[in-house]
Amino acid sequence: MFIYRRKLLQRHRHWKSKQKHLVRIAPTTIIDLIRHPSTKAELGFLSRGPLYIRANQSALRRRSQREKQVDKEVNDILTKIKRTMCDPSRQESSIRQNAAVSKVYLAQLQTYLLRRYMTPLSLRDHRRARRELKLIKSIRRKLRKSKLILRETDKSGVFHIGCARDYEEKAIDYRQKTGAYEELTSNPLSVIVDQVIQLLNKLQAEKKVSVSQHNKLMPKKEKIELAYLYFLPKSHKKETPLRPIINTIHAATTSISKYLDQSIQPLFVRSTTIIDSVNLLLQLHQYIAKGYFTSSTLFVTFDITNLCTMLPQEESLAILAEFLQVHHCERINGMSIDTIIQLARIVL
Repeated sequence: MFIYRRKLLQRHRHWKSKQKHLVRIAPTTIIDLIRHPSTKAELGFLSRGPLYIRANQSALRRRSQREKQVDKEVNDILTKIKRTMCDPSRQESSIRQNAAVSKVYLAQLQTYLLRRYMTPLSLRDHRRARRELKLIKSIRRKLRKSKLILRETDKSGVFHIGCARDYEEKAIDYRQKTGAYEELTSNPLSVIVDQVIQLLNKLQAEKKVSVSQHNKLMPKKEKIELAYLYFLPKSHKKETPLRPIINTIHAATTSISKYLDQSIQPLFVRSTTIIDSVNLLLQLHQYIAKGYFTSSTLFVTFDITNLCTMLPQEESLAILAEFLQVHHCERINGMSIDTIIQLARIVL
């Protein structure tokens, strides 16, 4: 034991001497407060960022809850697969919903998920899961008690903690400055749904959209929700302004919006579009190889304030119609330009 202890101490001293020469770089939670109630352990957990994969929290649930979760996931996956593979509009051979291969796949998928959900964690992982669950509950409790808001930042990809009152004041100031949004006093969801259904039924009756398109674009009443506005803090700018985000994942017009995007987006020329910084470097190398890069080359960058919220809608629709006409796209997936504009208008 004495020899073993001496070896451990030697290794520890050697490791400690190496640590002195290391420069540690790690993301840090941005705290926009004079005082904060969080402990060092809670801030350390939040500093891992929104993309941090927590230990398997489902292992702490009851068996019956885990079985329900497995059934839900199996049904969701199977619904998506059937919807894709049984689509008659696909050129590939479709699979019938009651085919034997579907039943075999269902059984294998259920067995696999049950094994993953029901396998007990190791003692170390179980303790880690409990510790992290305790931290999460403590963070939530303190955020509610102190009326704080935890949000992912707009650019840097870390968490930001701010006062709810500051968020409210900045949101009101933004609405007053731009005039782009107003606070509703009643829920207009049913009116919106009726307008969408009436338009789609009218277009189908006039044979401007096919039956399959009508079914694809029709909102599912049991799943739709009213779109809502929330804000992300721009911590990289002075006084941390807010970026408005409209959540339309379950909106009544989401199916229409996605269909129009998939239909029209391939028409745009991609050679002049820069996707990210890596793509910029690749295009710059090609630019240099063609001999365009000289000592007089100028790089210009600019920003448009509140671009998406301040675009005039009718003018945008007119530009879309003109774009389709110029590129001789009088019909896209069987739909005329006039039909596309009607669908785009109700989305806006």
